Amino acid sequence: MFAVFFLIPFLLIRFPLLSHFGKSALSRAAYFAPVQGKEKVAYVIYQLSNLALFITSFLLEIKFDFSVFFYAGLAIYLLGLTLCAISMRDFARPDANGMNTKGLYRYSRNPMYVAYFVCFLGMALLTKSLTFFIILIIFQLSGHWIIRSEERWCLTQFDQAYRDYMRKVRRYL
Repeated sequence: MFAVFFLIPFLLIRFPLLSHFGKSALSRAAYFAPVQGKEKVAYVIYQLSNLALFITSFLLEIKFDFSVFFYAGLAIYLLGLTLCAISMRDFARPDANGMNTKGLYRYSRNPMYVAYFVCFLGMALLTKSLTFFIILIIFQLSGHWIIRSEERWCLTQFDQAYRDYMRKVRRYL
């Protein structure tokens, strides 16, 4: 079975499910904060690595060989999907001031990014592909710079409330 079939649940969670939770949630999630300096390069790398993960999943197969890689990959992939669905639900329900601080956002300022990484890590194990794994690492590292730009934007939008949130909640885990 081609790995692209494992992207279908992810994409269904990422788009239709998110819009089901809140009409404005999909447009909010698609918004990229303004990038500057090295973040511009990171943004391009992020988008290219995102595309590479998608294209590579058409080329890689998942063999149901019931090996350690298979079981570990499947468990991590399913955990990633679960985290993704919960973070989408939580994202769609911001506080009155527009910030997300409930649900998974109590533990991570970026649970969607964490969920994406976990989901794709599961796919890397399922496909046993070093190439997919390297693309995933590039995706995640470039995503860090996107997150930095989002944090700068949040500081502009929410000021002290976001500063307090940053002190209480870690960026990732």
